[in-house]
Amino acid sequence: MTEHAAHALTKQNLSAPRLCLLAKMQEVNYGKIHHLQVRDGEPMFTPMTRVERHIKFGADNRPRPEGVLEDFALKGAVVELFETLKRLGDGTIKHLEIKGGLPFGMTVDEPAV
Repeated sequence: MTEHAAHALTKQNLSAPRLCLLAKMQEVNYGKIHHLQVRDGEPMFTPMTRVERHIKFGADNRPRPEGVLEDFALKGAVVELFETLKRLGDGTIKHLEIKGGLPFGMTVDEPAV
């Protein structure tokens, strides 16, 4: 990765749809996002999109504190998620698992052709 590429991996450099997904992951903190559409590599919330929030007893279940920051460097898991969406192009994320406000894994439906 070049030095310039490293600087591009910040919150401020994200498209509006990616900012929305990042904010939702930070808000959920622990849980899943179901039925998230991907069009041209961009996440799209639709009326079918649902959030499954996992509540941990004895833990802090509030949104991630980074959500209020104007800018910060993106963690590797977030960068990997957005690179995966770009490669996917068009499809549906059946569920995106979130742990600690970060993407942990996902199951996708994608065109066979």
